[in-house]
Amino acid sequence: MTERRLTPRGRERRRQIMDFATARFAEKGYDPTSVADIVDGLGVGKGVFYWYFQSKEDLLVEILVEAQDELARVQDRAMGDEADAVRRIELAIRATVDWQSRNRDLATIRRFAAGEDRFADALRRNHERAVAGWVALVKAGIADGRIRPDPPTMLANAIVGVITNFDRVLIKHGSDPQAVADVAVRFCLGGLVAEGAASVGSARAS
Repeated sequence: MTERRLTPRGRERRRQIMDFATARFAEKGYDPTSVADIVDGLGVGKGVFYWYFQSKEDLLVEILVEAQDELARVQDRAMGDEADAVRRIELAIRATVDWQSRNRDLATIRRFAAGEDRFADALRRNHERAVAGWVALVKAGIADGRIRPDPPTMLANAIVGVITNFDRVLIKHGSDPQAVADVAVRFCLGGLVAEGAASVGSARAS
C-alpha cells in the first residue's frame, strides 16, 4: 500500500471502503467482486478507491492486516491490568472467540485467502504476530510456575490452532459464542496448566 498521511475524513473513507469490501467479499466472493462493484456500491469513483489502495489485492491484504491489529487491541483491553498469567490467557481466549463471533465475514475472507498463494505472505505475518502475542503470555505463566515448561512457541501455536478451529467449525454454524469460549478455555488451559498448579476455575472457587 502507498503510505499516505490521511485526515480524519480520509481515514473514515478508507474504513468505509474496507468495511463495504469485507461484506461484499464474504457474500459474493473475492474473485467475482470487482473494484467497480465496490465503488458503485459506495457511490464513489474509482479514483477514490485508488487513492487509498493500489489494487483489489492490496485492499484484501490491508483488511487482513488491520483485522489482526484490531484483534490484538481487543485482547489487550480484555486482559487489562490482570496480573495472573493463566487468567490473562483465559481472558484473551474469551475475547478472541467473542471477536470472531462478531466478525464472521472476516473469517470467511481468511478461509478464502488461506487457499490463495498470493495472500500467503500476509497470512504468514498475521500468524507470526498472533503466535508472538500468545508466546509472551505463555512465558509469563511458565515463569510463575503456573504453566508447564514446554516450548512456549509450541504451546502458543497450539492455542492459535485450537481457536482457529473453533472459528471454522463451531462459530460459523451458529454456536453460542459463550459456550464455544468455555470449551476453548477448558481445552487450552487443560493442556497448559502445570501439574499441581491451580487452574483458573479452582482458583476462583477457593
